[in-house]
Amino acid sequence: TNYETSGAIINSQEIDQLLSRDDIKYLSEMMNYPGVLNGDDEVYKKINIAHKYNKPIDGHSPGLRGQNAKKYIDSGITTDHECFQLDEAIGKIKYGMKILIREGTAARNFEELHPLLSLYPQHCMFCSDDKHPDDLLIGHINKIMARAIAKGHNFFNVLRAATINPKEHYNLNVGMLQIGDPADMCIVNNITTFDVLQTYIDGQLVYDNGKVKIESTKINKINNFNCNYKKPEQFAINSNKSIQVKVINAIEGQLITQKSTAILTPTNGIINSDISQDIIKIAVVNRYNDSIPAIGFIKNFGIRTGAIATSVAHDSHNIISIGVTDSDICTAVNTIINSKGGLCVVNGDEINILELPIAGLMSTNNAHIVASQYTELNKKAKELGCLLQAPFMTASFMALLVIPYIKLSDKGLFDCNEFQFTELIDN
Repeated sequence: TNYETSGAIINSQEIDQLLSRDDIKYLSEMMNYPGVLNGDDEVYKKINIAHKYNKPIDGHSPGLRGQNAKKYIDSGITTDHECFQLDEAIGKIKYGMKILIREGTAARNFEELHPLLSLYPQHCMFCSDDKHPDDLLIGHINKIMARAIAKGHNFFNVLRAATINPKEHYNLNVGMLQIGDPADMCIVNNITTFDVLQTYIDGQLVYDNGKVKIESTKINKINNFNCNYKKPEQFAINSNKSIQVKVINAIEGQLITQKSTAILTPTNGIINSDISQDIIKIAVVNRYNDSIPAIGFIKNFGIRTGAIATSVAHDSHNIISIGVTDSDICTAVNTIINSKGGLCVVNGDEINILELPIAGLMSTNNAHIVASQYTELNKKAKELGCLLQAPFMTASFMALLVIPYIKLSDKGLFDCNEFQFTELIDN
């Protein structure tokens, strides 16, 4: 969107170049659903390019229903992985869409949506969108399959959702165990737990009982971090009187938020967090150039001391920090800036960071090392009092303006329903 600062823009001409390639299978994902509904010219150029190359378009429209959902789907958008209520998913299927049942680290929609596997088996796929490395080592699509079998769903409906439906929908170059197909398959221990023993790609054994047989490739670090260190006073909200503020309410297991208000009283002329109300500060800092941090308040994180910060902050991946004091928030932000990306926990003088030097999003270490580091960091976040199962994953979506209902970009507090900025102080 145009409501946050990003490091680059992929325009329709570049989308045309990409979708002309045989190895690019689909346009993913049309998150700017207000742009679709309002006829945004650049959005429709991208949609029409996908149609030109006869390639499917992935959707992203949480909570969209009725005629708005129909208009969105009629534009040619064919899937959605953001449904969080069963009736919403059924409505979209009836308008011609396929639903990806998503079970990630922070967003867990399987329990609500699994009936679709029996009601509409040809219109379902599985999705493990946004899953932390320690969770990935336990399993992903295979564990969703196991849960579906445990719920009593037909084995072949579950298998279809995991394999056949995505292969056919995205026209993937994947073998289907037919004569003449490339040998693409997983060998599992049984059809109850689906623990993977071996994986073959094009007939080659690439995974064998815990050992990956694909050789690692060395890459150069690519990054874009151009901001300078911040000072604690840049995170202060000055006021000599009590004010009523709008508050972002985080929700366990969901990417959407709710909006509430709270009255906060100043101390020495500064409005601080109020842990008695479980209301603490959230800041979004532009990582691409120097600018004033955007400040807001958030509820339901449960943090009572210290701060966390992350440069994994969809979609533009600026720095998000959530914490109790301006000093700790500033330290957390500066820790991320110093490493040019990562996740960190600050608790007084104790600083822990998982560095992500590639684009501020990825590590040069293997998954096992990263998973171990993340597990320890998640533990440190819980020691601050955090109540959420996945604090970093939840935090990463607090700047995602196309998911309702209220979020914070580096430019300010944003009303996702009205799709416009809103004032922090609730007059």
